[in-house]
This record gives sequence, structure tokens and C-alpha cells, in this order.
Amino acid sequence: MTNHRPGCELAGLTYFETAGMTCRCERSHVPEVFPGNGEQITLRRARITWAVDIEPRRVVWAWKDGDHGRIPAGSLSIAAGREGTGKSSFGLWEAAHVTRGTLPGSLYGQPARVLYVAVEDSWQYTVVPRLVAAGADLEMVGRFDVVNHEDDEISLSLPHDNDLLEQTITDYGVKLVLIDPIMSVLGDSINASRSREVRRALDPLAKIADRTGCLIQGIAHFNKASGGDPSSRIQESSAFKDVPRSVFVFAKDDDGRVMTQSKNSLGRDDLPSLAYTIEETLISTKEGTTTTGRFVFTGESDRSVSDLLRDAGGDDQTERDEAVEWLVDYISSNGGTANAGEAIKAAAGVGIAKTTLTRARAKAKVRSEKSGMHGGWVWILAESMSHGVTEPPRRIHEEPEESIFPNVDSSVPSVDSSAPDCTECDHLRERYGDHMRCWQHQEAS
Repeated sequence: MTNHRPGCELAGLTYFETAGMTCRCERSHVPEVFPGNGEQITLRRARITWAVDIEPRRVVWAWKDGDHGRIPAGSLSIAAGREGTGKSSFGLWEAAHVTRGTLPGSLYGQPARVLYVAVEDSWQYTVVPRLVAAGADLEMVGRFDVVNHEDDEISLSLPHDNDLLEQTITDYGVKLVLIDPIMSVLGDSINASRSREVRRALDPLAKIADRTGCLIQGIAHFNKASGGDPSSRIQESSAFKDVPRSVFVFAKDDDGRVMTQSKNSLGRDDLPSLAYTIEETLISTKEGTTTTGRFVFTGESDRSVSDLLRDAGGDDQTERDEAVEWLVDYISSNGGTANAGEAIKAAAGVGIAKTTLTRARAKAKVRSEKSGMHGGWVWILAESMSHGVTEPPRRIHEEPEESIFPNVDSSVPSVDSSAPDCTECDHLRERYGDHMRCWQHQEAS
């Protein structure tokens, strides 16, 4: 009840009936305590649970390596690395062992169902062949799709589809969910470079894992940052390493492949790195045999992912060349023309920074044009770069491939990395003599 002086016309009414109205005697105090404009509102209140009333529990490990745990059950985990390092194959290694009940840890001896959200890879040509090679029980692996009321397939979007995901996990007794890549299921309203916004998707996901006891394994790409901590290279936001209970990073060089656990919130943070290989494996199909990759651990490694990244050298040039190859591949797969906004989003999804993408566009001589009077901007690939490319290459394993694209002509104008983006088409302005102007609009700045 609100406090009003006797005789006040509002005396005796509840707060919900008087929110926003004040007695003359209380006019200076009520708005601070009961804000509102006459509508019914729900008050926030504090709730305290004393530690003595909370039962301590032993950590349950979904994956144990000997006597030490690597991934807690009922948690969010991230596996990250550059393209082709084998992180997706690691996820399928996990899936195969969970379906067979052979993963060392709490699920050992208890075959369980797995859900897989594969955004980039084909199920027919990539996912199922790899599952077969890994020895998975295919009857225990489900492709998780979201459909609308007309049964049209739409993309999983977090946090919008959190309730749908949690209900499916509960209904089918799922113990592992793979999301590959996790960046691609963030809702359109989330800015992937802002940690607070990314946490709007990841924090509830971690709570779903905790409530259901299901391990949720996200696959992520490295960004183009440099530094000693590999986990700082995960995507564009620190939330991808801050929210998960465990983080694994992957790298390779001429001497082999290495997986390092860079975060283990509930266990030892000094566990040894593990060496692994991607073995070429033959599997049978109705059309005959085909090859795919199989993830195999080969023992402990005296090198870490930090060592491999530090020794790599020439990162900037390599990253730009990789971005050029990706961009040419992406636009070619769209018939030589791609929506600029969609291309930028797709590039971010595979860890290509916007500045790197801009320089890749310049090197590949990708031009930007307005699509009609009211259309958006599109990127068009130079004919010399698209020759002979009619569809994106199908990768049946994560080994590096030789570039199928010719060397780029050096006649493209040099890009000044300090120059501001063009306000018209988002191109990086380029230097022509003493002037800065957009390659497309030739506007003097």
C-alpha cells in the first residue's frame, strides 16, 4: 500500500493503482521510489541465498585426459583456429565418441545423442563422410534445423531460438551440441565485435548447457590479431574466450599439428598440448569410394599453439593472401557478383577483419557498384580472376589446397591503410599523387 496522509483521495489504493501519481505531502519523494507513468510495473527485488544452504558438488568432466579433466559436463566450450587446422574435425571426433560411449569421462559407457548445427559444410559431401570416418553411430547424430510455420528452413538465431534449442536437448536426451561455426548463429541484432552484445547470446547458451547437463561445443575462427595469447585471436570479441569454461586452440606448420588448451576454468590450466593429424580415409558411398579426413591424436606435444603462431612470421602478407583467395572464391560462387553487406558478414564469420578484407578487395580488383536506383552495393569480380571458376571447391578434408587463381596484376592503385573509408561505397580511399580519393567515385578529399 502507498503511504498517504489520512483524508487524501488516494489513501487506501495499492501502488499499482497510483503509480506515477503523488500525494501533495509526498510529492518530492514518491517519484524517486516509485517511478512510472500510471502503468502497472513489476518491481525488482533482491533475493539472497546463504552459502550454507548451497550444497557443494564435485566437478563432472565430460572429457578426461588421464586423471585430469579437460571439458566439464554441462558447459560451453570453444574450439578455435585458422581455416584448415582441423578444429571442425575435432568436433566430429568428440561426436563420434559420444555416440559410441567411448569418450573418456562422465559419458564413458553411455552412448548418447548428438545434435550438429553445420552452417558452412555440406552434410552429404563433408559432414556425413567425416562422421563415418570417425566411427560415429549415425543413428545418434541429428542435423539441427529451424523451420518456420510454412516448413521453410531458416537459420538458427541466438538468443532468439534459445528456448527451442533447450527444449530439443531435453526432449531427445542430447549430451553434445556442435555449432560450426558459432559466429554464424548470432542474431542479426548482435554486433559480433562488441563483447556485451555477444554475451547476450553466449551467456544464455552457457546456462542452457548448465541446466541440461549437455556439453555445447562451439567452433570458431581466429581473427587477424597478433599477440602471445592465442585465445585473444578468437573471432572479434573477447566474449568468445571469457564465457566458455574451456577453450581449445589449433594450429599447424610444416612439422605437424598442435592443439593447446588455453582455458580450463574448473581444472588445471597447465595440461600438455596434444599433437594430432588428419588422416586421409577411404569410405564407401553408393557411387563408389571417396576420401575424407579423420582426426587422430598422436600423443603429447612439446610445442604449443603459441609457439607455432610466434614462429610463423609474415602474418600480415599471409592473412591478406588468404583473404584474397577467400573473397575470389566467395564472389565466384555467387556468379561473379555478391551483395557487399552479405560478403562483409560472411568474411567476419570466418575471421577476416574488415581492414584485411578491404585490402583484399583492392588486390583482387573487386569493384563496387550500386545495384539499381534503390538497390544496395554489390561487389563484382574482375574477369581475369573469375576465369574458369564456376562453383566453390568442395573440401572433403581440411588439408591446405593450392590456389587455383592466377597471380594478381600489380597495377591496382596502392592502398593507404591510414586513409578513411569512402562514405559512398565503403571502399578504402586510395592515394593518387597528393590527393586521397575513392577508387569508385574519384572524389577529392
